[in-house]
Amino acid sequence: MATHEVTNQVPPLSGHDVAADPALLSWVDSPDLHALGKLAGSHEWQEHGRLANAHPPVLHTHDRYGNRIDEVEFHPAWHELMNVAVSHGLHAYVDGEHLNRAAKFYAWSQVEAGHGCPISMTYAAVPALRVAPELAEIYEPLLTARNYDFGLRAPLGKQGLIAGMSMTEKQGGSDVRANTTVAKPVTDGYVLTGHKWFTSAPMSDMFLTLAQAPGGLTCFLVPRVLPDGTRNRFFLQRLKDKLGNKSNASAEIEYDEAFAWRVGDEGRGVRTIIEMVNTTRLDCVLGTAAGMRLGVRQATHHAAHRKAFGNYLIDQPAMRNVLADLAIESEAATTTAMWLAQHRPRLALAVTKYWVCKRGPVHAAEALECLGGNGYIEDSGMPRLFRESPLMSIWEGSGNVAALDVLRAMKKEPESVQEFLSAVTGVDQRVDKALNELGAALSDVDESQARRVVEKMALILQGALLVKHGHPAVADAFLGSRLGGDWGVAFGTLPKSTDFASIIDRAVPKI
Repeated sequence: MATHEVTNQVPPLSGHDVAADPALLSWVDSPDLHALGKLAGSHEWQEHGRLANAHPPVLHTHDRYGNRIDEVEFHPAWHELMNVAVSHGLHAYVDGEHLNRAAKFYAWSQVEAGHGCPISMTYAAVPALRVAPELAEIYEPLLTARNYDFGLRAPLGKQGLIAGMSMTEKQGGSDVRANTTVAKPVTDGYVLTGHKWFTSAPMSDMFLTLAQAPGGLTCFLVPRVLPDGTRNRFFLQRLKDKLGNKSNASAEIEYDEAFAWRVGDEGRGVRTIIEMVNTTRLDCVLGTAAGMRLGVRQATHHAAHRKAFGNYLIDQPAMRNVLADLAIESEAATTTAMWLAQHRPRLALAVTKYWVCKRGPVHAAEALECLGGNGYIEDSGMPRLFRESPLMSIWEGSGNVAALDVLRAMKKEPESVQEFLSAVTGVDQRVDKALNELGAALSDVDESQARRVVEKMALILQGALLVKHGHPAVADAFLGSRLGGDWGVAFGTLPKSTDFASIIDRAVPKI
């Protein structure tokens, strides 16, 4: 005889359209987006995401006979996820399609974040590759083709290609100018010798990388398989055991006279590859915004179905404040991410990359806590979201790197400051007041104050964009709390005057 009946447990959150997100739909609302959103909200694809993380990739350096093969084995769920992403064009850098692509990337990232890494890097490789038109002419059609063709074969014999990036070395980290990999000119290209500390998605078909050529630090395109079908001298040493992002392989690699083509002039490697860096930074913002939306959706769904002390959590004032605060943060991130995808402003992108990605972990932690002990259990999916959340702030320049990049951009490109100001000035008196308080800091910032200034810039930008493109209740609550100072330190400290009902209603998933 059963000892108890299970009650007051929350039903699974599946069978819904992830794209039914008011903050997203104010920018893009298309049949393709909703088709992908319904896939993302289905139990089947949520299970693929779980399996890809429960069965991380495995490195095989040699075959059974002792031959070097340098292959990574993935669970079939990884390939299924990649196939959907590629077939929907999430990897494809196509002029005029950046906003639509961003919306789909945002929706699909909520299924599983790890496979978004090679998808993002492939998208970002194209603008850098265009610096070498002769290479772009050959490889851009394959990098944008909607065919996921996994396996190490000659690139021109495949139906589609995936690209990666390999810059970081153990002695330099973010200081890529300290790289020691050497590039030696040979017939038809260069050969590279050196050790790369982080190379994500090492089973990609080709990589943009940096090495020291005779003329200085230079960008190169390194194929995993050479045009004649032989393996390049590109050796995987080990896979990294990471905090999160478990489904995606990240490797330490050795170039031992690996063949490469030069992309751009010698000595201009950073300037060349910065196009790829800036594009992947956009996806860092999109990925963080997607994680926030996932956290809000899980938290509001739980609160709508779970009772405590005689009432549903979602009807209890303290919880309503927390949920609304989380929803405001999420909508601000989504709105800004979509605006960046449409306009692609240099300074605002660096500002947003710093702040939105920095907010990801604290947002994920609070969303997890809304589920109480249930949120701390792996079955809920919240621990995976939490472990994933710091990555976007680290990838493509951690906090100080991103903040200092804003300062450099303001000094070197004063026109970017005017572009930023034109996007936020005259939108709302509260925004203008915050701009006045920021004042002269925009023209002369001490490096020790970089984070403080960039944080203020990010809040001003988010507030202005919510006024222009968001819901009035969300915009008012954001401006009153984040810019007006009527807010505490933790989430859930919005003023009593907040329109909690309107904000929460937009956040609860409609099943």
